[in-house]
Amino acid sequence: MKLDLTDKSALITGASKGIGLAVAQVLAREGCDVHIAARNGEAMQAAKTAIEAETGRKVTVHVADLGSTPAMEALAAAVGRVDILVNNAGDIPAGSLHVVDDAAWRKGFDLKVFGYIALSRLLYPQMRGRDGVIVNVIGNSGENWDASYIAGSTGNAALMAFTKA
Repeated sequence: MKLDLTDKSALITGASKGIGLAVAQVLAREGCDVHIAARNGEAMQAAKTAIEAETGRKVTVHVADLGSTPAMEALAAAVGRVDILVNNAGDIPAGSLHVVDDAAWRKGFDLKVFGYIALSRLLYPQMRGRDGVIVNVIGNSGENWDASYIAGSTGNAALMAFTKA
């Protein structure tokens, strides 16, 4: 790929594995310095070492539980200038309405739904003037709902509406 992202700065949440890690790798290959944020510090340190060795780009690790606004505020302050935000952190529980309790709904929504919203609100003002980009990674269960994944379907639908607005 040739995305012309040399010397841009990207923040990817949920970047210790899976989609978030893959996005961090690709953006670094395209010339971005990347900030990776997640709970698993050991996995992110391994990712940092591998990405820096492969690409020569700077990787900054932010170990944090991103399920609260204060954590998002601390992350935004630590990152500073960012051109690309990839909201990817999420851990909404599976289960039907009678299985998922209030605490699980709140924990999942705090991390994914409110986490995406909070970080976008914190970083968008400084990104807007520089043609910054926000990418929200959202599962298709928001459109193709599943009663056995009711919290996830609801959270993804909310994020789809937020992103489109």
